[in-house]
Amino acid sequence: MGTVSVSPDSRAALPADGTLPLSGRPLDARLPLALLEAVKAIDTPAAELDADFVHELRNKRLGLSETVLQQIRRYGDAVRGKQRIGYDEVLALARLIGRRPDADLAFREAGRRWARAFVDTVSGVRRGAARGLPSIMARPIALGALRRLARRHMDGTLLRQGSTLQLEVAAPVSADAAPRGVGCLLYEAAFREALVLLADADGAVEHVACRARGDDRCQWRTDWRRR
Repeated sequence: MGTVSVSPDSRAALPADGTLPLSGRPLDARLPLALLEAVKAIDTPAAELDADFVHELRNKRLGLSETVLQQIRRYGDAVRGKQRIGYDEVLALARLIGRRPDADLAFREAGRRWARAFVDTVSGVRRGAARGLPSIMARPIALGALRRLARRHMDGTLLRQGSTLQLEVAAPVSADAAPRGVGCLLYEAAFREALVLLADADGAVEHVACRARGDDRCQWRTDWRRR
């Protein structure tokens, strides 16, 4: 299957406030859970602190707030109950995280956590075959699993042309979360992590089209040869 290119005519002017008219179906709860767990991990001090200072940090750091901890429990319950979360709710969460000075770090970490969570939905036998069998047998297994994961968990489409894979997502929930397309690092990191886990491929992922740049969808392209 060939790749789909985006022509200059598909670019549209962005609103002055930088927000996009994003909408979509309810999303897999693993996505907002990964976003909040990433923020919690980043905001958690590496060293042991006294109780008074921990209380002060909880008031200052989003990831340590009681509200975030409650939401983490809620999203964890939703994952176990196979429930999905409304698109607008996850959109608001992504935009909130995008206002952080370390938004790039948060989105990358969340993307890796998200990918690990949704790859875990693939059976161990299939994952082992995708990574352990000779390439001629492993690649079709890995490609099939990646396509299903992209569709079910990322609301995306995975296209293949030779050794090149392209992920397309029409409305990435983090597309306008931060300036300069930083929010799209969420999907970039998830795509790369999924390739590592399922195909043992660790190539660079190029963001070739972006809603934040005026394209009608986001696209990420990579070479998926084994390491």
